[in-house]
Amino acid sequence: MPPELILRPQEMKQADALTIASGLPGIELMRRAGRSVAQAATEMLTKEARVVIAAGPGQNGGDGFVAAALLAWQGHQVSVGLLGDVGRLSGDAALAAKDWKGTVEPIEDLSFGDADLIVDALFGTGLARDLEGAARSAVERMNASGRPVLAVDLPSGLDGETGRVRGAAVKAARTVTFAARKPCHLLMPGRAFCGEVEVADIGIARVTLETTGGKLFANAPSLWLDKLPKPEPASHKYDRGHTLVLSGGATRTGAARLAARAALRIGSGLVTVASPPEALGVNAAHLTAIMLRGCDGPEGLHHILQDARLNALVLGPALGVHSGTRAMVAVAALARRNLVLDADALTSFEGLATEIHQAFRHAPTVLTPHDGEFRRMFKDHPDILDPESKIECAHRAAAYTGAVVVLKGPDTVIAAPDGRAAVNENGTPYLGTAGSGDTLCGIIAGLMAQGLPAFEAACAGVWIHAEAGASFGPGLIAEDLAEMIPGVLRKLLM
Repeated sequence: MPPELILRPQEMKQADALTIASGLPGIELMRRAGRSVAQAATEMLTKEARVVIAAGPGQNGGDGFVAAALLAWQGHQVSVGLLGDVGRLSGDAALAAKDWKGTVEPIEDLSFGDADLIVDALFGTGLARDLEGAARSAVERMNASGRPVLAVDLPSGLDGETGRVRGAAVKAARTVTFAARKPCHLLMPGRAFCGEVEVADIGIARVTLETTGGKLFANAPSLWLDKLPKPEPASHKYDRGHTLVLSGGATRTGAARLAARAALRIGSGLVTVASPPEALGVNAAHLTAIMLRGCDGPEGLHHILQDARLNALVLGPALGVHSGTRAMVAVAALARRNLVLDADALTSFEGLATEIHQAFRHAPTVLTPHDGEFRRMFKDHPDILDPESKIECAHRAAAYTGAVVVLKGPDTVIAAPDGRAAVNENGTPYLGTAGSGDTLCGIIAGLMAQGLPAFEAACAGVWIHAEAGASFGPGLIAEDLAEMIPGVLRKLLM
């Protein structure tokens, strides 16, 4: 199965235009979309029922008119309310409205309270401003009705690009979208408004979607599973890479061990913790399969990295926020090893985005900031922080740094410098626990140690990390995550 493409609104508009130019009329695309909506509505109804359709003044409303005619033909009692005047409809929406033989009420007069199902066909991905007036009132009345809502393309009031709420948004039980999901179906808070999302095939070919977009994906195994390391019968530990994790001082050692344990569990053949001299005893008391070496600052790291077999590094967790951490990042980058940088390795560059720009281009690098760390790193770069779209923020940061950026959250976005990006959606709130991010670093580094490219390692690491958290569930602490990895891998690889 090919990876799932996500199309941004402008890309979807272009895909529609290319499909129409290839010979499939726009009204036929609309009729196919309307049929998909009617089919979904039928599946939500157990018998002949009252369906109320709220139609907007554009293409989304046209889909609603097509669905209305089909549902009425099936025997349902259908009421249609329109935002605006029927006489002002144009193009394919006007043609679709002519197929509806019933009355059309003003949206202000439409009653939602006694509906068995509401079809929200007010606005699609083209919404570019906050809802107000009759449109906002209709959305608020739909939500207040307590009746199930089927959204056409996306719940009205969501921004298709960012997933943000434009003043007010419909809370749908189910959404039917066309050809591909849009960013708002995966990004928060939009994802929480969509309910179950179904993608209907209306005749837009995948090659057309790839032509207009093709660089934004849903993060799922189909995106990276074929590259996931799988031990061969004759392979041994030296074939599977050697991950090095830098430890903090004597009272700050746990984060490094969490990352190291995760790297070992994900399959890195060897894992070593590099420890400051004062922390060697503490780390030695806790490590068994993971090796231990003394490392006294940047000079010590430079000496360790003379061993070329150490091919993936984790720097940052509890390492300390200071110039010494920046210096160690520089040493690691100049050694041209796979790098995963988190926490203190990111915060140490606060306000020093130029140094970030220079440091991370020497080696394959993954940065894993949460929103606060991201804003601190790029606080002097409003061009990176300004976009409302989380995807665009991650894109710009990746392009600037030359690193893969994992912008964490319930809708983690992974962006590569070449323009590819993926949005994760299997996250769980149980991952909101101390040390969870350290474990993620270890997973990604362990995958890179085994030869997985940075973008694929980041995508796979984020998904496996979330799956491990969800598998454990309530009561999860960071120490549990690494122990859940084998079960996740077993399901993936078998």
